[in-house]
This record gives sequence, structure tokens and C-alpha cells, in this order.
Amino acid sequence: MAARSSSQIIKPDALLPGELVAVIAPASQIKREHLLAGVQGLQAFGYQTTYSEEILSEDLYFAGSIERRVRELHEAFCDPKVKAVFCARGGYGTNYLLPHLDLKLIRRNPKIFLGYSDVTTLLTYLNDQLGIVTFHGPMVTKDFANASGVDRNSLDSAISGIGNWQIFQTPELQPLQQGRAEAKLYGGCLSMLAASLGTPYEINTEDTILFLEDIATKPYQIDRMLMQLKYAGKFEKVRGVVFGEMIDCVQGPEQPYTLQEVIMRVFSDFDFPVAFGLRSGHVSTGNITLPIGVRAQLKVSDNNVELEIKEAATVSRADRTQAVSS
Repeated sequence: MAARSSSQIIKPDALLPGELVAVIAPASQIKREHLLAGVQGLQAFGYQTTYSEEILSEDLYFAGSIERRVRELHEAFCDPKVKAVFCARGGYGTNYLLPHLDLKLIRRNPKIFLGYSDVTTLLTYLNDQLGIVTFHGPMVTKDFANASGVDRNSLDSAISGIGNWQIFQTPELQPLQQGRAEAKLYGGCLSMLAASLGTPYEINTEDTILFLEDIATKPYQIDRMLMQLKYAGKFEKVRGVVFGEMIDCVQGPEQPYTLQEVIMRVFSDFDFPVAFGLRSGHVSTGNITLPIGVRAQLKVSDNNVELEIKEAATVSRADRTQAVSS
């Protein structure tokens, strides 16, 4: 198993209105109409956009060959005109890219990298290996293509260099186990996190507030993945856990138990706070952006949940220039 990098946290430059965002498709194939709708939505947010002419390529269920998708990602990171990289969609296929990534190139050119679902594999890997802050949140062909698909407050706060901001989402956030924790925010799609176990790209959950979300996964399947992570020791040094909206994660209409009950069968013997219902990733509306790799504070009481991002996830160019000159 590959050794984890001990490098310090690397924060990308903040994204300013009017700057250029590269749209890439590192996983499943995409449809032209969805791409164009998402690009239009992204432009309505005030950003310029660019994407490869090959982004609509198809290879089985992938957005083209491994070589095409790796080249697209590398070109987006090394292009000085591009200030952020947003994924078009997830699906499946980012795991094929991992052995071929030029980590030195990405380290030299840290940029905002945004996505969820299958993209979780890249978010956690880049954070684990390079210390780069990545971003779990809206994607182009689904969320930016939908007028109500993006939570603007969290997106702006995450990518513009704001520190100490709160995720406002009550009453959807539900307390499951009381407590208070401050640690690095980390995680993503539960299926992808569990699939990393036993590979050179295994997740590192030590000293984290762990975010877990998924879609259309039956409760017993969620139970199985949580137990796999538990037996692998991935909860031993976790400080807190927050679940996503977990859309369609039910057994059937006559299910006599809640998913929350299933979850707490796994976590009841831990003493950290647990919450449920954070709307990031696979969501019904208003996809919340979560910066992966920065300090956050989770407070869960018997009737309230608060999640606060304690530090800026990006750096203004003025601040970076001042730091370099000093």
C-alpha cells in the first residue's frame, strides 16, 4: 500500500467572477444537451467556461479512453488560464485514472477541483497524497444545469476564501448522537470510500469529521459498507460523522425501520457526534459545497446540529503574493 504524503495543507487560489473554469469528464459519458445546459448555468454564475472537444467521447460507459480522461485532467490543471476544474458528472470510471495521475504536475498547479459521487475517489486521493483541499459539491451536467441545483452560499463561501462560515440547513439536519468535535472535514460517496479499502488508494480517516452520502442504496447495503469500514478500523480515530440526504436509500414502501436506526446500530458504541441529512452530493435540491481537508466543527445536541467551516479553503492571490514575498 502506498505511503501517505506528510505534506502540509495546500489551498488553491480563490475563484473570482469572470475567471475561467475548465469542465472535465473523468468518469461516465455525458450528453451534449446536459453539458450545454450546465455550461450555461455555470456562465450565469459569472464564470467563463472551457472544455475539450473530446469531452463527449464514448468508450463503453466511460467518457472516452483512460488516456483521454487523464490528458483532459492534466491539461486543465497545467493551463495557466484555467482557475478551477469542475467535473461534468460522476457515474463510474475515475478509479482507472489513479495510477496514471501526474501528482507532481497537480502539486505544482493546485486549483479548485469540484465534484461528487464517483469523483470522491479523486477528491480523497488528492487530499491524502498531496494535502490539496478539494471540494465535494455540485457538478455541471446535473446541478449547474438545474436552476435550483446549487446552494450558492456554500459554493461562494468555499471557493472565495471566506473563513468561519456556517452551513445553514436546519431543520433537515437531524441529530442522531450528541457531542462536539473539531477536525478535518473529509469523505464523500460511501460506496467509493468503501471500495478504496485494501487498495493503494485507501482512504485516511484519522482525525476527521467524516461525511458519508449515497443514493439508491438499500439499508442492508449501507450497513454492510459501514461494517466493512468499521472492521477496517476506519472509525477508530474519527471525531464525528455526518450523513448526507441519502435519497432512495430504502428497502421498500413497507420498510418497518428507518435508515437512521440502521446507522446507529453501527455507531452506538462510539462516543463521537453523529448527524444525518446534510444536503451535499446526491441531493434533491440545492447541492451544498463542502471543502475537503480544512478544519470544521460539528456540534450535535438533542434537537440541533451545527456544522461550521473553521478556516478558509482557498487563498486570495493578494494573500499568496504577500506570503511569498515575506
